[in-house]
Amino acid sequence: MRNGAYARDASTTRDVEPSRLQQWWVLTSRSILPTLRNGELVTQIAASIMFTVGFYIPLKKIGMYATDMSSYAQYLMPLIALQAVSFAAISGAFRSASDAVAGINRRFRAMPISRFVPLASRLTASMYRCTVALVISLICGYVIGFRFYNGVGGTVGFCLLALAIGLVLSLLGEVVGTVARNPDATTHMMMLPQLIFGLLSVGVQSAEAFPSWIQGFVRNQPISQFVYALRALAGDSTPYAGETGWATIGPAIAWIVGLLAVLMMAYAFTSSEKVKK
Repeated sequence: MRNGAYARDASTTRDVEPSRLQQWWVLTSRSILPTLRNGELVTQIAASIMFTVGFYIPLKKIGMYATDMSSYAQYLMPLIALQAVSFAAISGAFRSASDAVAGINRRFRAMPISRFVPLASRLTASMYRCTVALVISLICGYVIGFRFYNGVGGTVGFCLLALAIGLVLSLLGEVVGTVARNPDATTHMMMLPQLIFGLLSVGVQSAEAFPSWIQGFVRNQPISQFVYALRALAGDSTPYAGETGWATIGPAIAWIVGLLAVLMMAYAFTSSEKVKK
């Protein structure tokens, strides 16, 4: 009878569907907890400070000639926040590539886990990093003179938009890391374009300060549209930060929605290709 009872219990255990929420939590903890003891969290904090110092101190005197806003800190803060969040997203891309190389993704596919649970857990961990980076960058911004002028709504909108951009970059890192399967190459593939787009944007100086042949690109590329929206949400004591209307914020939201749709399709395609192989 004991053998029969054991067999029934085993059969019942096999029939129980694992909770996707529990799977997500376990895999998310696997990605977050090591950052508390391997120095990764300290690196995220140091990077946010480095971006503030590296952009503000060398460019302050030059940049003040390119803006009519109350201070260059107010003008520069959106780019500092974006660079800090993008660096945090690169860490997620590195982990994605590392999991692909180590065969972790292949092991997950052999287990009763939804294909998107590992993705959701890595994105959650990446958003945790992005949140830390954003908080530290805002603290650094306050030190150099940045302030929010549009009340609670503008402050919340600024933070949510910055984190939404971080989500896009994190998903991009997932796609790049899964395809490249090379952690070192993935880091460079993510970092160099973001630095180039950041410097060729209105985050450092106005589009009119660039040569005429590149002003159209500078003005309309996604980083500039993100900067326009973040700057308007933060506001200023002068009227030169931009209006918080659809004309200013709409293009940034359109870029985010469009990129998320394309990247989700790309991730689904690359994942299915991996399964076939």
